[in-house]
Amino acid sequence: MSRKKAACFILMALLCGVRAGNLSAQDQNTASKPVAKEPEGTRHEVTIEPYRLDFLISEMEDGKRINSRQYSMNLDTNDGNEIKIGTRVPVDTKDGEFQYLDVGINLFARLFERNGQLELTARAESSSLVPPGQGSESHPVVRQMKIEGSTIVMNDKPIVMGIVDDPNSKRQFQLEVTATKLK
Repeated sequence: MSRKKAACFILMALLCGVRAGNLSAQDQNTASKPVAKEPEGTRHEVTIEPYRLDFLISEMEDGKRINSRQYSMNLDTNDGNEIKIGTRVPVDTKDGEFQYLDVGINLFARLFERNGQLELTARAESSSLVPPGQGSESHPVVRQMKIEGSTIVMNDKPIVMGIVDDPNSKRQFQLEVTATKLK
């Protein structure tokens, strides 16, 4: 019986060694083979299209536009851009020390082209100092408005991204964006 067991053991060892050797040889063969390249017509290239975004921030009271500001930026699909306009206001923090506070307009937009549709992600932030006499006399008071969101846009069609009420008045702020494909 011990001869049979020994013969089986040797046979198993030889078979396993041959299989392991074959696997190693296969691994080496596939590693040395060149990787197949995609045919030229099947590559998935991302096309970049230039657009101009026109932002209209309107201030409305009782449904009537009383003030509006326009801003424009150019950007490519699958890219983002930002506009910052404002003032850096020094604010006292301690005796003789101060920090700067950014006050103004900050616009950010990103365009994605997916499945033939144009998706816009936009953010508009506006901040302003409350005039003296309407806020704290010892420290500056800042009003802020922010509208942020994503939506599908159509070429040359304005879309309202959001409307917010001013809690200190009967006014509303509205963000409208128009995307125009550049040629």
